[in-house]
Amino acid sequence: MHAFRSPSSGPSPRLSRRTLLALAAAAPLTAAPLAAGPAAAASDVVVGGARLVADGVQVNGGTALPKRLTARAWLLADHDSGEVLASYRAHLRLAPASTLKMLFADTLLDRFERTERYSVTDADLAGIPSGSSLVGVKAGITYTVEQLWQGVFLRSGNDAVQVLARMNGGVAKTVAEMQARAVDLQALDTHVVSPDGYDHKGQLSSAYDLALFARHGLRDADFRAYCGTRAVSFPAGGGKTFRIENTDRLLSGTHGVTPYPGLIGVKNGFTSNAGNTFAGAATRAGRTLVVTVLHPKSGHNAVYEETAALLDWGFAQGGSTRVVGTLVEALSEGGTRASASGGSSGSSAGTAPRAGAQASSAGGGPDGWGVLGGAAGAVALVAGGVYALRRRHRSGALPPATGETPSSTGGAPSAG
Repeated sequence: MHAFRSPSSGPSPRLSRRTLLALAAAAPLTAAPLAAGPAAAASDVVVGGARLVADGVQVNGGTALPKRLTARAWLLADHDSGEVLASYRAHLRLAPASTLKMLFADTLLDRFERTERYSVTDADLAGIPSGSSLVGVKAGITYTVEQLWQGVFLRSGNDAVQVLARMNGGVAKTVAEMQARAVDLQALDTHVVSPDGYDHKGQLSSAYDLALFARHGLRDADFRAYCGTRAVSFPAGGGKTFRIENTDRLLSGTHGVTPYPGLIGVKNGFTSNAGNTFAGAATRAGRTLVVTVLHPKSGHNAVYEETAALLDWGFAQGGSTRVVGTLVEALSEGGTRASASGGSSGSSAGTAPRAGAQASSAGGGPDGWGVLGGAAGAVALVAGGVYALRRRHRSGALPPATGETPSSTGGAPSAG
């Protein structure tokens, strides 16, 4: 496998107030280097409540959970309140695959206007890992930022991720900012090695952290619109376009999967190491639920089937269940820092196992990047003082792809 190569140059980076606050929040938490590895990085901090780091299914009340849940970890929560309704090994650290692109988007979406244009070069596309999922970005073609994000969300294109990362000042810088953003969101199980979620040693997240990314991302109008887009036309060069469809089968209804009523998005993923991963959200009768499902044991559609079953259960239970934990708020947005003695505000009290202690080592890929890799790089970025505050206020959703309907063609889930 090949790692991304950090570019030596690129457009001037522009950081939002939100990201600068995230980097500042990350600084005191990243003094210890991440080189010790995922297991050593685990701490006694309990995020979201003690029950979420306990082994086994966590649920209070309601009818029996769906049968045949084979995922290695999953979590179901109320989007608005952040209350976790049920979970299984929520803090188990596993390879996230392309669900990590939610963090990439949450970190970079406000850097560039949707209408901004960028001409892609061969250097922009150098070093994309072999076997990556691609949308078909080509050197010599000029794309809008909106089109690149469509490539990220709909086709999980690692080529689109690479171009946006280079526009942001480079892959290593983007990785450091993503790690800092994860710390700000209190996603302490997450270790970022590449911005696309591709298999790299030490690239890990958890069902809990992915739920944090999905919930926070959906508060952004652009994020919500991109992840809910079913199909669009994508530039092919020479004034021509080709059709791209969302690889989220619960949204598109392809490959034998029935579209889930009220589904908003969010992001699916697949690599040979991670297996199938999924974070989804759906609304019914005014209530929105967020669910994450990681590594089901069987069937290429199992991740969607188990997601749909958990959503059905959650909507059916209404107020009959008692919460087992909480999705915490970002530190830069008033969230209470998680503690070692029972979690953050609103979580269950008592001593608990270490969050992320049940680490899974991601296979394949390089050992990581030496330049500003992970959260330690975020500290250096803050210390450098090279960023200006520039917050772009966005409102409204992207227009729907008029007349676009997903087809039933396509192959296996996207890699990376």
